[in-house]
Amino acid sequence: MQNLILASSSPRRKELLENLHLSFAISSSEVDESFDPSLSPEDVVMELAERKARAVFKENQDAFVIGSDTIVVADGQILGKPADEAEAIRMLTRLSGRQHEVFTGVAILSPTKSTRFYEKTEVWFWELTDEEIKAYVQSGEPLDKAGAYGIQQLGSMLVKKINGDYFAVVGLPVARTIRELKKVGYQLPY
Repeated sequence: MQNLILASSSPRRKELLENLHLSFAISSSEVDESFDPSLSPEDVVMELAERKARAVFKENQDAFVIGSDTIVVADGQILGKPADEAEAIRMLTRLSGRQHEVFTGVAILSPTKSTRFYEKTEVWFWELTDEEIKAYVQSGEPLDKAGAYGIQQLGSMLVKKINGDYFAVVGLPVARTIRELKKVGYQLPY
C-alpha cells in the first residue's frame, strides 16, 4: 500500500483530500515562510509548497508527500495572513470592489519522482461596506487565511465571481493534484 501524506495542518486541504476518498496521513512541520521579494508569485508559492513537502519527506522517504501554499496578490503585492483584525480590515478594504489573483502552489515528492506546479485564479469582490468588512473580521474567519478571507465559508458572500480553479482558492487545486500524483506514480484506489 502506498503511503500518502499531506504536509499541511489546514482543515480545508484535509477536507478536499477526504472528499476524494483517499487514505492519507497529516504531518505538518514549521518551516520558514519568508521568501525573496524579487520572486514572482508563482515561484513563491511553489517554493513554499516544496519547503513544506521536503520537511515532511525527510522523515518519510517512502511516501508520497503533498505540500501546498496559497497567497493572494493585489496590485502586484503579496497579501499573506493578516497579523491582527486591523490588518484584516485593511486587506479587505483594499480588495473591495476589485479584482485580485490567488496563487496556490503544490509540490509532490515521492521516492522516485517529484513535481511542482501552481494554479492562478482571478477573483472579483463585490463593493463592500465598512460594516460588512467589520462584521466579517469579527467572525474570526479571516485571521488564518491569506488575503484575510476564505471563499468556502462566510467569505463566499464577498466574492462576485472567479475565473479559474475554485479549489485552488480554497487551498488545493484538486483535479490538477490528482493528475500530478498519477504522473509521479501514485496509484489511485479507483
